[in-house]
Amino acid sequence: MRRRLLAVLATGVPLITAAVCLPAASAQPQHGPASVSPRLACSPQSVKAPAGTTVESVTAVRHEAGTVDVPEVWPLPSDHVDDVPAFCDVTVTLTHAGVDDHAKVRVWLPLQSWNGRLQTVGGSAYAAGDYGKGLAEAVKNGYAAATTDAGVSTYLDTGWALNGDGQVDTALLENFAGRSEHEAAVVAKEVVDRSYGRPAAYAYFNGCSTGGRQGYMEAQRYPDDYDGILANAPAVNWDEVEVATLWPQVVMNQEKTYPTPCELDAFTNAAVKACDPLDGEKDGLVDAPERCGFDPRSLIGTKLLCEGRELTITAADAAVVHRIWDGPRTTSGKKMWSGVPVGADLSGLAGTTPPDGNVKGAPFPVPAAWTATWLRKQPPFDVSTITYSRFTQLFKQSQAEYDRVIGTDDPDLSSFRDSGGKLLTWHGRADQYIPTRGTVEYRKQVERRMGGAEKVDHFYRLFLAPGTPHCGLNNGSGATVDDLGALRAWVEHGRAPRTLPAILRNASGEQLTRNLCGYPQVSRRDGHGDRTAASGFRCVPPAHH
Repeated sequence: MRRRLLAVLATGVPLITAAVCLPAASAQPQHGPASVSPRLACSPQSVKAPAGTTVESVTAVRHEAGTVDVPEVWPLPSDHVDDVPAFCDVTVTLTHAGVDDHAKVRVWLPLQSWNGRLQTVGGSAYAAGDYGKGLAEAVKNGYAAATTDAGVSTYLDTGWALNGDGQVDTALLENFAGRSEHEAAVVAKEVVDRSYGRPAAYAYFNGCSTGGRQGYMEAQRYPDDYDGILANAPAVNWDEVEVATLWPQVVMNQEKTYPTPCELDAFTNAAVKACDPLDGEKDGLVDAPERCGFDPRSLIGTKLLCEGRELTITAADAAVVHRIWDGPRTTSGKKMWSGVPVGADLSGLAGTTPPDGNVKGAPFPVPAAWTATWLRKQPPFDVSTITYSRFTQLFKQSQAEYDRVIGTDDPDLSSFRDSGGKLLTWHGRADQYIPTRGTVEYRKQVERRMGGAEKVDHFYRLFLAPGTPHCGLNNGSGATVDDLGALRAWVEHGRAPRTLPAILRNASGEQLTRNLCGYPQVSRRDGHGDRTAASGFRCVPPAHH
């Protein structure tokens, strides 16, 4: 389990919630604010407290040019970023009246060649902010960079959730949900202005998963904070998603059937093979998982060699996979949420213990912690005891208690639109942790609320990436997209992205170039050209399926 968690976080998967989506090289300053060479004293400065807070302390530490060492924060190992220019690390600690919280806002200020912009970096899982890698990469690209810890803890440490009476610490939850992110924007802008003698010409937010949710919260509740928000694979609908993604474990436990990772891969590979051609080209990418009609029962009786053992896929295995793909339903059959997309790695949420003894489910820590701690109010609670009927109750409880606080699903973006803000999102169609359909449904809700797709496209664009796992672009896996560069061109020059040129990797590891289509358009083979190149495909309306 520990090895899997390390792999998940190291590849940018959320725990994740997630991995910060860092700008590609082409997101370096091209046009816009001229770079300046400020002379910073790098000393503590006076900072005005945001409304409702008190400034506890301000520190400033100068870092010479070189390597930034990122500390080990379980379950991630230590890391480093080379060739980072000299910068000043300003840390402002805030507290709220009557609350024993201590939320730290860190602002890294390049000592030379600042590009005139602020970039705030979002968090992952239950960590509200960045531990240095995202900040260092931003500074390396010329930005003043900021992040906040919201006064909570690390990726998987949820010890802050309950107070001494065993009740939810509502103040810290509010910090994590969005209040501290807004306060970080206020503080960072002031620190930048005071330090450089002029405000940032443009302010950007950059996050994925938890960071993506934070970006949507900013657009919904604090529409004046940022000119551009890059919010990828967003964990919107948090109160539903963090229960819904426990569904694979509930299914396995209730059916008393635990397919091995090898067997789960067999189902996924077969589905990809069957549904790959739906976009007109066999390229190892499933462009529309929701249209995939692959029946897992077709693999019943198939023999597999898994780590030296011969296994036979059973009807029970197929039934479990069908329920996981289908998604949570009530005992009467009413659908509650989307399932794991066909083509995504099933072992992410349907994890099991090693097959050397009594095999049990190994739940993904984020939904397990949400259910045990915020719903049951008992961190040691054994989620394997949850029945189908109890699951429905927990799902409804989470909606009732937490949608207002952290749902992040308000479709009224009129204030953000009116402020001139731009919201850009991509979401992997093979996201194994946050079903893509949730983001699509939110976009549809915004369209219904705000006059249709054409009007919404003026300020909010969504791109879906075939075959891409959770936060799977720009995380070192070879799959990339210049999302931040596209957002900047939109914000600063009015060039709204019709497509996002991307490098993807298919199920075989083959590298393909594609132009990600702006939702609701889909990519279709145009009948000529290199199948591995974007030129061989075009974006068409979904009616042309």
